[in-house]
Amino acid sequence: MQWYLKALKSYATFSGRSQRSEYWFFMLFNLLIIIALAVVDNVIGTFSAETGMGLLSTIYNLAVLIPSIAVGVRRLHDTGRSGWWILIGIIPIVNFIGFFVLLVFFVMDSQPGTNEYGPNPKGVEA
Repeated sequence: MQWYLKALKSYATFSGRSQRSEYWFFMLFNLLIIIALAVVDNVIGTFSAETGMGLLSTIYNLAVLIPSIAVGVRRLHDTGRSGWWILIGIIPIVNFIGFFVLLVFFVMDSQPGTNEYGPNPKGVEA
């Protein structure tokens, strides 16, 4: 939970680096919250079968859109890549391939030492 809150506190910080645990715990808690909100949406009747989303989960998704992009950019920085790589996931033709490319980048270990985006968040030197 501390990683989720850390990512939310860095709401729109696109500079610096985020280690794997910050990124993946943020995504895990996002998924759990979205599932819980989908259940609540179903119970209270605000779930739309046409869109596949409910009112509460849509509001939550909009609220964490910028922190999700920011933690993804910082994670790419941690692997020594530009944050612009995150855009490969939205290109229609390569969307499927781009998803797997980003997945590999997000799973990779931190670049040791200091890179152009800042010091290693794990404190590991080269």
